[in-house]
Amino acid sequence: MGSQPQSAELAAEGQGLLRRADALAGGGRLREACRLYQLASRHQPLRAEQLEALVEGLAQGIRRRERLPGGSLPQPRDGDLFRCRLCQGFLFEPVSLPCGHTFCKKCLERAGEPLCALCQDRGAAGQPLRVNVILSNLLAKWLSGQAKASQLRHEGNLLYKEKKLQAALQKYNEAVSLAPNDHLLYSNRSQINSTLKSYEGALHDAETACRLQPYWSKGHLRKGQALANVGKIEESLREFLFCLALDFGNRTAKSEAQKLLLSLFSPIPGNAQEHLPDILQLLSPHSRLKGNLLNSVGSGDTSHNLQRLLKVNVEQKKDFPAQEEQITTDCSLRKSVQMLESKKGCSEDENQHPPTPESALLMAEKCSLLKRKYCSEETRSAEVPCKITKKDAVDARGSSAGHRIPFELVDPSDLDCSLCMRLFYEPVTTPCGHTFCLKCLERCLDHNPKCPLCKEGLSECLAMRRYCKTVVMEELIATYLPEELTERRKVYEEEIAELSNLNKNVPIFVCTMAYPTVPCPLHIFEPCYRLMIRRCMETGTKQFGMCLSDPVKGFADYGCILEIRNVEFFADGRSVVDSIGRRRFKVIEHSQRDGYNTADIEYIEDQKVQGEDSAELLVLHDSVYDQAYTWFNSLKQALKSRILSHFGPMPTKDPDPQANPNGPAWCWWVLAVLPLESRAQLPFLAMKSLKDRLNGIRRVLTFMSRARSR
Repeated sequence: MGSQPQSAELAAEGQGLLRRADALAGGGRLREACRLYQLASRHQPLRAEQLEALVEGLAQGIRRRERLPGGSLPQPRDGDLFRCRLCQGFLFEPVSLPCGHTFCKKCLERAGEPLCALCQDRGAAGQPLRVNVILSNLLAKWLSGQAKASQLRHEGNLLYKEKKLQAALQKYNEAVSLAPNDHLLYSNRSQINSTLKSYEGALHDAETACRLQPYWSKGHLRKGQALANVGKIEESLREFLFCLALDFGNRTAKSEAQKLLLSLFSPIPGNAQEHLPDILQLLSPHSRLKGNLLNSVGSGDTSHNLQRLLKVNVEQKKDFPAQEEQITTDCSLRKSVQMLESKKGCSEDENQHPPTPESALLMAEKCSLLKRKYCSEETRSAEVPCKITKKDAVDARGSSAGHRIPFELVDPSDLDCSLCMRLFYEPVTTPCGHTFCLKCLERCLDHNPKCPLCKEGLSECLAMRRYCKTVVMEELIATYLPEELTERRKVYEEEIAELSNLNKNVPIFVCTMAYPTVPCPLHIFEPCYRLMIRRCMETGTKQFGMCLSDPVKGFADYGCILEIRNVEFFADGRSVVDSIGRRRFKVIEHSQRDGYNTADIEYIEDQKVQGEDSAELLVLHDSVYDQAYTWFNSLKQALKSRILSHFGPMPTKDPDPQANPNGPAWCWWVLAVLPLESRAQLPFLAMKSLKDRLNGIRRVLTFMSRARSR
């Protein structure tokens, strides 16, 4: 009976130690945390999940020390244009999503949901995945070896799923011979070799994958698993932690690291081997493991020993010469042995498990073994075939370059838009897989909501009205055709500058009468005016001319410039434009552009008067304003409400009627409201004399009043 309360006390004390250890590990105080974990293991057996905080703390320390990039998707590097950011392999059957990012078709199908892994966009929901036609053809033409290797990789994956391991291995062997610098091929072949229990081959492939892509978390996961399979516990733990430092969301790496750390803290009875986690069955003898690692974990300088234990293999993380690499490794191991030997004089209070001469001897033996291992790894690395040039072989951080195209193979005509027959500018890929210049596609959709090439419906694309440039195509052109792109951009900018000119070739909307300061809502549905309105928005002017139609000239000689305040687009391409009148103009020359009318124009303003004429004008202005105000208030309420909803309230009287070059705003409001035919309204727009305009308005109001009285 007395043993149960004692066991409960020990369990409670162990739980308290674990909580304190977790807090210390979370705060980065790994030395104190390790001591408490070891003490807790003596009160009660630990479980792997209880070491989560320690594993995360160690991984965080590695990330800070190595200044590692985070996330499971590595940042793109020079030469990575044609790499899928989901599988990290060469693009196979590339699909460009509406957001502009491109992935392998199989990768998107495997993901199961239309969510872009880079920008989290869901624009592809409900749409079939279609291969980017031009990109697929270009990759097959320019990088046929890598394209074929990528196809073999996918064929090998299918065979692996069908448990046809030898056939899958053969596919990967062929793929590696075609693309000897593709890290994904080595990583996947490592998995196949591991399944075939060819552990040395699996380790060799995993090491090659890590050397080709040092900051790829999956490669280090593969290497950690391969090292565990051959019984190299320390190096396996290092790789799992480095993998976790790169990708904190990697649950497999975290679980494996927790299991390996558990073996360091938990005593292992000689007859309980079968109860250990499966991963421990593959490790070297536990007695030697305990003698080497547990003592260093429990030492007074645990932080230093953990750094030695978890030190990432130098040749994989930094581009050191082989000789310096060997010296660094030797020094690290020598320091560890000297540290263990120096602990002999410590008291038992400071170190409850002092290292014995036997354990130091074992460590020295392990030093020799590890030295031979590093030498053998260097030898194997020299055997990896490489067909890229020295200039492109290694990037700034020591990893192999991506897939580069020989510049002499790039033909600018391969990247011409099929609509304008010029180099792609702001390339956009449709859901059906065809690529066009953004402006070319929009112009086609103005006339017909179908793909210009395959005639597949693009109504959903038109309804979204969100065209994102295809990133890989844009970067491809910028990388391999910089001079052609500069010239293409220059042409585009010249076109925009020409369209922005509000004196020459000004776009003219031939429709109704418009006046300065008066709102003019428009319903746009004709293809030519869709194009016109879009160009006005793209140039930033947001302005166009409005003129009445003319049976002889096409449109009248006088009009008003309208400024777009807002545009509301509909799913079928129609739009409602909220515009307001700004300036009057006279047409100098009539012309057309891309289906809509244009004109060279000159702006007109009222001629100012002074002295007695100014005083007389002010009296006339006030008199006509009062007359107009009285007339409007005499209208029926229903008519007044319609006028107010369409044109807004009547503007107030101006203190200085000549302050605005176009005259008082209320004059134009009254002219817009008066029930006059368009031909009768047009002369008012052309008048440069405010006095004449006021007299004309007074005559119309007088006529309206007499007509009502009769």
